[in-house]
Amino acid sequence: MTGKPKGEQRVGLLNGFAAYGMWGLVPLFWPLLKPAGAVEILAHRMAWSLVFVGAALVVMRRWAWAGELLRQPRRLGLVAVAAAVITVNWGVYIWSVNSGHVVEASLGYFINPLVTIAMGVLLLKERLRPVQWVAVGTGFTAVIVLTVGYGQPPWISLTLAFSFATYGLVKKKVNLGGIESLAAETAIQFLPAVGYLVWLSSRGESTFATEGAGHGALLAATGVVTALPLVCFGAAAIRVPLSTLGLLQYLAPVFQFLLGVLYFHESMPADRWAGFALVWVALCLLTWDAGRSARRFGRRVSVPEVETPASAAVDV
Repeated sequence: MTGKPKGEQRVGLLNGFAAYGMWGLVPLFWPLLKPAGAVEILAHRMAWSLVFVGAALVVMRRWAWAGELLRQPRRLGLVAVAAAVITVNWGVYIWSVNSGHVVEASLGYFINPLVTIAMGVLLLKERLRPVQWVAVGTGFTAVIVLTVGYGQPPWISLTLAFSFATYGLVKKKVNLGGIESLAAETAIQFLPAVGYLVWLSSRGESTFATEGAGHGALLAATGVVTALPLVCFGAAAIRVPLSTLGLLQYLAPVFQFLLGVLYFHESMPADRWAGFALVWVALCLLTWDAGRSARRFGRRVSVPEVETPASAAVDV
């Protein structure tokens, strides 16, 4: 695999499983925050994430990047765009889970690599190999099948996929580490989030202090839920090959899908199974093509990144 000792690789794999496992099981957490609405949960997540990530940076004494970022207006502007896009992603995901659309949300992260590739062609003028074209075409067919099945386009899935693909594209241009990036983005989100929570409280509609200490603690824990998987991913990223991380990342949407079907008992009629099957065929093609390219050129490349919370340094 790599030149790293087996013990290091084992630690890396365990951290990788932990990170993607937490992201995959997060649909179990958001319903615990009811009766808070999706927007209130989102605001708490943005505010508390900065608190916990800021504390981690203080402990690690990693602040040099902040001054450098503030001296680069264009880069700072890209961070603001990333913060806005991930706000949409987080909000739609929380709402979808608490509204009984876990399966459709998982689909968003399954089709994300296909959207990422399509954006590369349209925006970056990248050239695709024939198998990649087949995979993208299969994914497009899947969306059509699911649109017919749902009676409308799967807008939750498409919103999550396009917002996360855009987020990943912006993040690549910003080029910040995972924890640093999350700190910068939540710093931009912090004041609007706190302002909304203060406004909500002034109207007597906040649940933070009215539903008991346990509820308040769970809302504060949104920061931990956001930051902890990212820390585990960082520990994995420096110990295992990108190709391994590329495969592990599919654990998150797989877990979400299984939770939606087996735990939340969401409906899966035949046309929906057909649409998901086409998406999985497309992902298998992408993975096979990436492995073939790695062998052909004698170098390691990762399978197409789903841009799950891990690869984009944030969560769902």
